[in-house]
Amino acid sequence: MTEKTAETKVGEAQTAALELAKRSDDERSAALRSIADAIDERHDEILEANEVDVREGEKLLEDGEYSQALVDRLKLSPSKLESITEMVRSVAEQDDPLGKTQTARKLDEDLELYKRTVPIGVIGTIFESRPDALVQIAALSMKSGNAVILKGGSEASESNRVLFDIIRDATAEMPTGWAQQIEARADVDAILEMDDSIDLLMPRGSSEFVSYIQDNTSIPVLGHTEGICHVYVDRDADRSMAVDVAYDAKVQYPAVCNAVETLLVHEDVAEAFLPEIAAEYAEAGVELRGDEATQEIIDVESATAEDWATEYGDLILSIKLVDSLDDAIGHITTYGSKHTESIITEDTDRASEFMRSLDSASVFHNASTRFADGFRFGLGAEVGISTGKIHARGPVGLEGITTYQYYLEGDGQVVGTYAGEDAKEFLHEDVDETR
Repeated sequence: MTEKTAETKVGEAQTAALELAKRSDDERSAALRSIADAIDERHDEILEANEVDVREGEKLLEDGEYSQALVDRLKLSPSKLESITEMVRSVAEQDDPLGKTQTARKLDEDLELYKRTVPIGVIGTIFESRPDALVQIAALSMKSGNAVILKGGSEASESNRVLFDIIRDATAEMPTGWAQQIEARADVDAILEMDDSIDLLMPRGSSEFVSYIQDNTSIPVLGHTEGICHVYVDRDADRSMAVDVAYDAKVQYPAVCNAVETLLVHEDVAEAFLPEIAAEYAEAGVELRGDEATQEIIDVESATAEDWATEYGDLILSIKLVDSLDDAIGHITTYGSKHTESIITEDTDRASEFMRSLDSASVFHNASTRFADGFRFGLGAEVGISTGKIHARGPVGLEGITTYQYYLEGDGQVVGTYAGEDAKEFLHEDVDETR
């Protein structure tokens, strides 16, 4: 059987998107539950395919072609698969994002305007390493009525093929072609040029990878280039809390974009705090790098200017002492990637100033940066994290992949009635009404 071209697959997705948008929430949610059940039933098949990818990844790690972080993101396990199916079922249980009336306005008697949520249409996703991303993105696309083009990295090709087959088989009752998989590198260049067919691109991967996508397409791109996240331990921090949060933010899962990369510590608490957190990090195998002031308190490697601007994605952390809240904010503004920042303090006024002074997509008070996640935010899952300021920010769930249409309900009105010397005036009255 001849493999379909990328152009053919995108064309089928366009047709499917129009049909999928008309399917009821009950139908879309039932399809998601079918996906979750199918993944549960085919654990062994998925894990066997994943083992092939991981073995190849570990060989390339030894050759220096892959990083440990990439291999870690690649691995699946029975517990990971259970988390994936829990995520899919969580998406199914979310409120229907479509058909919601955002505003209703009476322009005149029997002339009413409604702004209602609808799918974006065809979404193209290009992602590296993590096979669970394929399921996340497909699930959110189904729930939101969007057709989706899925392009995973070659490092996860065996895992992605099996997962895609499961999704396709489990949703046979839905419009054919609503989910499409492409694998060839040439297909990526092809879809980047399809600005008349693909409505949104969502890349997930390294900063170099996302930048390449942004620089080589005129399709709107939703994504972030780096996850340089910070935790700032303020002079009024609860020390025990600060240790717990700083530890979790780095160690709980260091390979992801919401893990902390730089720890900022107020100089007033450094002598008491740094030895304690350094001991905890040492137990977890974290390599620490610090500025000169940090090195005077604990034994760490010297941090360079490059460290402040680096997303490690590994058990490596840079530490810098600051002399004020403004100093911490200034450092984050200079080196941060507008992803996620957290302040640890018992002073609510200082916490408020910190949060209002930064324009990152997520800013936290007394909480780990690892909470910057669609599932943890109650969004069901996420298609990615956006550090931009237009359309969607932070973890992007169902709301971020919908748009709106204006519906106008009239009774034969014409614009001429409202123009000229005897023009009738509009009412323009907002009403609390849904349709």
